[in-house]
Amino acid sequence: MAARARLEAEAVSGLRRGAGADPRLGRRPTRPPWYVKVIAVFALSRVVTTVIMLAFANIQGATYWTGPKPDYFSFAAIWDSDWYRIVTIVGYPAQLPIGGDGHVAQNAWAFLPGYPAVVRGFLLVGIPFEYASVIVSLGFALGAALLFYKLMARVLPSGTAMFAVVLFCTAPLSPILQVGYAESMQLFFLFMALLLLQDRRYYLMIPVIGIAALTRPSGLAFAVMMLLHLIHRFVTRARDPFPVRERIAVIVVGLCSAFLGVVWPLVAWAATGVPSAYTDTELAWRAGYIGYQELLPFAPWVQGAQWWLRWIGFPAADVVGPVVLVIVIALFAVLLFSPPVRRLGVEVRFWFAGYAVYLLAVFFPQSSTFRLLMPFAPALGAVAIPKALWYRIAIVVLGIAGQIGWMAICWWVNGLDWSPP
Repeated sequence: MAARARLEAEAVSGLRRGAGADPRLGRRPTRPPWYVKVIAVFALSRVVTTVIMLAFANIQGATYWTGPKPDYFSFAAIWDSDWYRIVTIVGYPAQLPIGGDGHVAQNAWAFLPGYPAVVRGFLLVGIPFEYASVIVSLGFALGAALLFYKLMARVLPSGTAMFAVVLFCTAPLSPILQVGYAESMQLFFLFMALLLLQDRRYYLMIPVIGIAALTRPSGLAFAVMMLLHLIHRFVTRARDPFPVRERIAVIVVGLCSAFLGVVWPLVAWAATGVPSAYTDTELAWRAGYIGYQELLPFAPWVQGAQWWLRWIGFPAADVVGPVVLVIVIALFAVLLFSPPVRRLGVEVRFWFAGYAVYLLAVFFPQSSTFRLLMPFAPALGAVAIPKALWYRIAIVVLGIAGQIGWMAICWWVNGLDWSPP
């Protein structure tokens, strides 16, 4: 009787401590840890995306890479995944291929070695490329989702950070996380580098940036980010001490990032004997739009704005194009200082600025522009801030609808397709 009375007293005490308490023990039930929630979100989102991809595979006709109605793994290994397959199995050409116009043709030097190196490890144990590439992409995608939560949880409430993970996993470009592309690996090391920057563990950033820069072009973007970080810490040193050893560390990381941004072009030069081997290769991909032109920093987006306006028949495209570009850049700058984006912290915003400068300097806008915007993924934290249920449901539905749209425009091949992902 005494034991029963004690249990009843504990139950009453537990109920007084708040709703949700266990009436028998007076303790709140154990909630699953954050990483279990992230894994659950990731798994559910992959089911949705896989269903979308299988639906498109079922209506896919014969392509350069597959026969009609390919299985999932074959469908996930088309487009640039085939270039990664070539790099993984064959490697890089010692002699640059020359097209009929006398210029360097598209070739494997445009695809950095980080992702193929990991995939090759699976090939060595007998797993075919189609399976290995998806396994590697999914593994890094899950790791990226986990790191993304940690990155968001430092600047946002835990519930908002978790919803940001939902947006990350259901975003229009999220199918790229489970095909034979390097984006998931890039995001994994990007988020790790940003976490280390927040912790000011500068020297540990060097190998992380090194892997990221040899997975997708990003070394120069990291260098710009570190320069902005250096300036910010120096300006705010009165309220946030910036000792000499940390100044040296930031400078070292910035210089290493700058070197890592050009190391692959140097490797291509050494292997082929052509100083401009890498840039000539990259230029081959935009020749179909504007013909072969030398790379002039910051010119590609002006050329792109003019080309796209001419393509839709807009009058005075050569004049209006640069004006539209300036407006877009100004709007981006305004967004960087908007309250939701400021919530993400200066380190993340410096990355946005650094990566934007890099894209403006070297990239020609085309259908793969959407994919190249994925390193802006931390901006989803700002999108996740509103808490209204209708808003959150709507934004997830829009993301899934965007996946269908992106698959139809960029991944599914319709015979007249000219919009590679």
